[in-house]
Amino acid sequence: MHGKNLIKKFAMSADELSRLTSEALGSSTLAELDNAIGKTVAELAPNKIVKGRVIKVMEDGTVVVDVSYKAEGQIALDEFPDPLAVQPGLEIECLVEQINDAEGYILLSKRKADRIRGWENIIQTHKEGDSVKGLVLRKIKGGLLVDIGVPVFLPASQVNIRRAGDIGDWIGKDIEARIIKIDEERMNIVISRRKLIEEERETKKAMLLAELAEGQVRKGVVKNIADFGVFVDLGGIDGLLHITDMSWGRVNHPSEMLKLDDEVEVKVLKIDRERERIALGMKQKSASPWENISDKYPVGKRIDGEVVNLMSYGAFVKLEDGVEGLVHISEMSWTKRVNHPNEVVKQGDKVEVVVLEIDTEKQTISLGMKQTEVNPWDMVAENYPPGTVIRGKVRNLTNYGAFIELQEGIDGLLHITDMSWTRKITNPSEVVKKGDEIECVVLSVDQEKKRIALGLKQLQADPWSGDIPARYHIGDSVPGTVTKITNFGVFVELEPGLEGLLHISELADHKVDNPEEVVKVGQRVEVRIIKIDTDERKIGLTLIQAHFEEGDAGEAQPTGGTAAAKEPERVVTPAIGSLADQLKGIGQRVSAREAAKKTENEGQ
Repeated sequence: MHGKNLIKKFAMSADELSRLTSEALGSSTLAELDNAIGKTVAELAPNKIVKGRVIKVMEDGTVVVDVSYKAEGQIALDEFPDPLAVQPGLEIECLVEQINDAEGYILLSKRKADRIRGWENIIQTHKEGDSVKGLVLRKIKGGLLVDIGVPVFLPASQVNIRRAGDIGDWIGKDIEARIIKIDEERMNIVISRRKLIEEERETKKAMLLAELAEGQVRKGVVKNIADFGVFVDLGGIDGLLHITDMSWGRVNHPSEMLKLDDEVEVKVLKIDRERERIALGMKQKSASPWENISDKYPVGKRIDGEVVNLMSYGAFVKLEDGVEGLVHISEMSWTKRVNHPNEVVKQGDKVEVVVLEIDTEKQTISLGMKQTEVNPWDMVAENYPPGTVIRGKVRNLTNYGAFIELQEGIDGLLHITDMSWTRKITNPSEVVKKGDEIECVVLSVDQEKKRIALGLKQLQADPWSGDIPARYHIGDSVPGTVTKITNFGVFVELEPGLEGLLHISELADHKVDNPEEVVKVGQRVEVRIIKIDTDERKIGLTLIQAHFEEGDAGEAQPTGGTAAAKEPERVVTPAIGSLADQLKGIGQRVSAREAAKKTENEGQ
């Protein structure tokens, strides 16, 4: 015992130790001591696991351990799973990390020893593919660290079937997983909770598909939410609850009705066993509000509803949960031209509508808003009988006439042919402008087509009924002004508002290709009337003489050209006349020329 105390207290060489012990002990006792010391030294090597006994716990948190060596071992208290249980006499296993003979202590690690023992135990009792349970310790790069006896790696992609939320939420929870890889050389194990769940789901899926039938009502858990619907776990297989099958009413997004992990009761609508697809429904658990819809909402019935959606073509109005009707923009107003429903209503408005049509097969209802009011067109025939002189504002111009507003929403058309008795109007802007206040006469009312014909010229007597035929006769020579030149002839103003046609064939004795070779717009001419058509309101002319004035540049300038240019648009439709009329005119022209020649000869 004295020799052992010396060994513990001093660090000596082998020769010195042998000499001292020889003096103190007999030869037989010395041999036994040498054997014991050799055995202890051989066991105490770095990276070896040895048994020890706790001697004491120091105030600085150092645990002193006796490992049957000349120096005592030291372990940090925080390496023990339960520091309060560390008391003198506690027997433990620890790993030799470093032997410091010179300083008189051995650095030990209980944590590493426990890990090695745990690893040995795992390797001996488990293999790849086995199921293990453990506590999630902490979050590390790429996944979680799980204690199954030794710390093992759980990749983030293997935590669950669907990755949702923060994997850190699993810290402190016990989980069960499948060993998918063991690396003995690196002492590394990778586990997968997802694989275990998938295996369990496959087993449950096969059982579920065997007993599942269309029409069944099942409970499930919402596992995923998309724009088009939600996926519900029925206990081994997911089914799709489409947004259109969630409610008989309008659902803008599935999240309005359900949240993740909600437990729901659904009805199995359709099963595709080959593709393992299941269609689910919630609204089908209750009767459709469209049953007996025609009895609840007969055509012609007035109903109060709420505008729930606006489209470019109309507004959807909710009549009750699950029942909506469409008010087309054409059914919003009797008189207004509605380009978009937001000009009349907005979402959330309470409106009164009338049922116009129901299609039970397509589950659609056509509604009307204007039908709740009196149709002003029903009163038009009474308020504006033909012959009524009205005053209105020019609301719009087109190439064929002007629309005159008689009252809000009621327009009448003043056609260009009803603007003047004597002028040929090519564009309504020659007579009226947008915004003008004018008087017109109601010519006709078509209540069915919602049309009112108006006239401006009818405010005056038709000069062609007596005045013009009385003042103008075939053969008369009259002065005029060229107002317009076309490829077929020239229009000549005989008096304000009255024009005649000087056909290209009546411009000269020879053939004329271009009327401008003979006359210009604004030029004063002398013409003879060769035709008067009271039915067509046309006067045919032939040229006698064109008058010119000398301009500043010495060129021939048409007389009255400046004044005539102020109204260049006064034209009428060309009146060529029948072949007999043309021949008659030519004969008259020849006779006139011969008479003029005879007079000239007699004078000579």
